Amino acid sequence: MSDVRRPVVAVLDYGSGNIHSAVKALQAAGADARLTSDPQLVLEADGLVVPGVGAFRAVMEALRASGGDRLIDRRLAGGRPVLGICVGMQVLFELGVERGVDTEGMGEWPGVVRELDAPVLPHMGWNTVRPDPGSKLFAGLEDERFYFVHSFGVQEWSLEADGPFASPHLTWTDYGAPFLAAVENGPLSATQFHPEKSGAAGIRLLANWIDGLPETKI
Repeated sequence: MSDVRRPVVAVLDYGSGNIHSAVKALQAAGADARLTSDPQLVLEADGLVVPGVGAFRAVMEALRASGGDRLIDRRLAGGRPVLGICVGMQVLFELGVERGVDTEGMGEWPGVVRELDAPVLPHMGWNTVRPDPGSKLFAGLEDERFYFVHSFGVQEWSLEADGPFASPHLTWTDYGAPFLAAVENGPLSATQFHPEKSGAAGIRLLANWIDGLPETKI
């Protein structure tokens, strides 16, 4: 029996997201994944995953009602890793525009989430991605396909390198027009696609993220 410590990853339970699938995928990728709303565990875990499905406004309202937005801010202020998935990525940006309704996001990154410029929505199914050459998330996965289910996304990026962090690594996908499929920016990473629904490639991507987590004393 191995006594090697598995990194503790908290999966934020705030009432939104494909949470049980995310927990299982993280466990398969090598993490001690724990579905939780406990503030102490959320803050102290080696990594935090923020899932999200549905409407931008509903996810932001659920995050604010649970205090999840403040916990994410506190982790990032301390340089602690966070990974957003699907709408959990979208709400990290400044603004979401859905059906003519503007909703303020968390503002961790500048940018607006808008409806994709594509003839058929939602964008549902497998698609290739174009990772940045320096990406750690996509190491060894440059030619893989990932599973998307969404109608909205970020189609422009304006943030440059700032402070102690290197330039963000941006991964793009094309569906009608280019949109961001993933961002790696210091302790904050996110994917528009669902790693937990992306088979072996998704597990490998989560393992790459887990491998980069600094160890805590949990």
